[in-house]
Amino acid sequence: MIPTPISIATASHYTWGGTCDGWHLVKAAALSVIEERMPPGSSEVRHWHTRAVQCFYVLSGTVTLEVEGVTHDLRAGFGIELPSGTAHQARNNGLDDARFLVISSPPHQGDRREAADGE
Repeated sequence: MIPTPISIATASHYTWGGTCDGWHLVKAAALSVIEERMPPGSSEVRHWHTRAVQCFYVLSGTVTLEVEGVTHDLRAGFGIELPSGTAHQARNNGLDDARFLVISSPPHQGDRREAADGE
């Protein structure tokens, strides 16, 4: 197969959390790269992954990422690596859409667990 350029216009799209978007830029056996869009006021359920190591990298806006009880405000050009088993929750507390990459190895589909209170 000859590699071809990909963009959110041609990537596989899905909706999550009712108002958020994701585009699969890379969907391989050992690697997942997703561009996500979170509108203002949106958030995900606090969770962790059993296998996947993840990197969140912000393209525009600000993502507030709570990681194991510590809050990080990540703006464009900043990211953070999350080892597997790390409880986290992304939120957009800003006034503009937040766009970011979620890079996971191996892909995180199927290994997500909701974090219990205090976990």
